Amino acid sequence: MSHLQKNFILRVSPVNTSFIRKIKTYFSKKSKNWQKKAIGAFGLLIGGTGVLICTLNSSVRASILELHPPKNRWGHQGLFTALDHASIRRGYEVYKQACISCHSLRYVAYRHLVGVTHTEAEAKAEAQEQMIVDGPDEEGNMYERPGKLSDFFRPPYPNEEAARAANNGAYPADLSYVVLGRTHGEDYVFSLLTGYCDPPAGVVLRDGQYYNPYFIGGATAMGPPLFDDSAEYADGTPAYASQLAKDVTVFLKWAGEPEFDQRQRMMVKLLTAGSMLMVAVWFMFRFRFMTLRARKFQYRPKGDKHICDKH
Repeated sequence: MSHLQKNFILRVSPVNTSFIRKIKTYFSKKSKNWQKKAIGAFGLLIGGTGVLICTLNSSVRASILELHPPKNRWGHQGLFTALDHASIRRGYEVYKQACISCHSLRYVAYRHLVGVTHTEAEAKAEAQEQMIVDGPDEEGNMYERPGKLSDFFRPPYPNEEAARAANNGAYPADLSYVVLGRTHGEDYVFSLLTGYCDPPAGVVLRDGQYYNPYFIGGATAMGPPLFDDSAEYADGTPAYASQLAKDVTVFLKWAGEPEFDQRQRMMVKLLTAGSMLMVAVWFMFRFRFMTLRARKFQYRPKGDKHICDKH
């Protein structure tokens, strides 16, 4: 290679290198800008889709006549509160007198009442009042016997077809999880039981229907189940319609969550143990690890005047 060629390469190579760097920088900036634009467009797409879904959902809900229940203060909704067992017992009495003829509680057994609303003897007496279909016997026939603690509440109808035939085609819902299965829980059930009124102008009901603004659509086949003195309390509590609705709502809350009180007690134990554990961890961190965290290393050369001779 000649001297001129070497000189040319030495002079041109830095120029080419800087040019290539500029090109790389330019395209890297372009790629970053493109990525930012793509992310922004994707975010706008997701946001627009969410707004569209919310708008369509609101329009669908607006076409359905439904009144949201007001918020009530329930004694068991506190952090360290339990269900009112006296109210649960009164609610069982309301269910037995006003609701059991149509609605079932297929997931509640009489043994669940022991220690909550009734003693064991009282629960046995309640179970023996019901005749349970059992069998087959030695001849292959079904028979009826008095109920036992292990039996579940007897449904009012033998099958769904019989229930619809007795209620103008409507199927009465099972009430085991009615409180848990509704958006507003206890507030919905209480408002539904006490919210019957005359239909407003323009609302036409069919034969056998009743108007309740808290029910979806406003028209329901269930008539007003509770009135003043429509049930009788064993403890002498005044049986107003609102009191009946409140007690049966608490009872249905317990029916869906019989472990509610046990879960509350477990939460108190966990919070107590967790608080003690946090205090122990804080003390251990403060007195065992803070000395290591506060330790400081500093380099001082031998010629530093601030170093004191310890010897």
